[in-house]
Amino acid sequence: MKTSGALLVLLCCCLAETQLRGETISENDITHQGHSGEAENRENEVMGAAERTEAAAPASTQQTCQPDIHAVLREMSALMAEQRVELRYTKTQMEAMETRQKASENKAETVETRLRASENKAETLETRLRASEKTVEEQRVDLRQTDARLTASERLVERLQSENEAQTVNLNLTVSQVEELRREREERRVSFSASLVSSDGGQYFGPFSRPTTLIYRHVFTNTGNAYNPNTGVFTAPVRGVYHFSVFMHGTGHASIPTGVSLHKNEEHVVIAHSHQPSYSVNPSNGASLLLEVGDVVYVKLWPNAWVYDSYNHHTTFSGHLLFPM
Repeated sequence: MKTSGALLVLLCCCLAETQLRGETISENDITHQGHSGEAENRENEVMGAAERTEAAAPASTQQTCQPDIHAVLREMSALMAEQRVELRYTKTQMEAMETRQKASENKAETVETRLRASENKAETLETRLRASEKTVEEQRVDLRQTDARLTASERLVERLQSENEAQTVNLNLTVSQVEELRREREERRVSFSASLVSSDGGQYFGPFSRPTTLIYRHVFTNTGNAYNPNTGVFTAPVRGVYHFSVFMHGTGHASIPTGVSLHKNEEHVVIAHSHQPSYSVNPSNGASLLLEVGDVVYVKLWPNAWVYDSYNHHTTFSGHLLFPM
């Protein structure tokens, strides 16, 4: 009886300890497979102790306590089976939780990797943005410099255009002045000389009862075309001082002299006259006159006088501009 009581106490203690361990495992959500192994070892130890106690007890005692021990053992076996099922379920849950945790960790790692990639990309974009802003600022500076250079160039072009226009005006003035100087030079280049006879042979002109204008048709020179060989009249092209001279040839005669007079605008200026009964005579004369533009100068044969000319050109009328006024 003592032995049976001791065995029962031992079994109750083992059962209580097993239940206590099972509750502890259930409450703490067993996380490792080794806990189930320890429970099985303890059950085996309890079973071995029970078997040894039963073997050591007297046969009479075994017969008396055998039904109770078997009942306890059956209960313990059922309890152990429940514990095994619960342990398997807990293990399955743990494995599922570990799988989910690993999946969550992998997902977290993936998210972290993507986050880092996004951060790197953002840093790259920020760097590129700063570079772009720097480039834009440099381009703005270049644009301002280009604008300043363009403005300076435009001002230079305007100044050059103004200078060119001024030079064009000056050139036009210069051209006009040159033309005027050329015209004045041409006008200042006034000179003529002519004789009465324009062909071979000799000829007497006169005598006439009235003063008659002599026409010197044989022209030696007529610079400026101021002398008209058709009328024998010189017309002043510019205002200035002119010098005129007349030379003639005549034959001595008792009653016919040789003489001519120089006239300016119907005014008598000078006379060249000679009278002798024989031999040849060669009177001459000249004068410097201030003429206005359009004034005329010509030579008239003296009344009742004559002159002679031939291919030797004895009788001439000449004039030229000394200087303009």
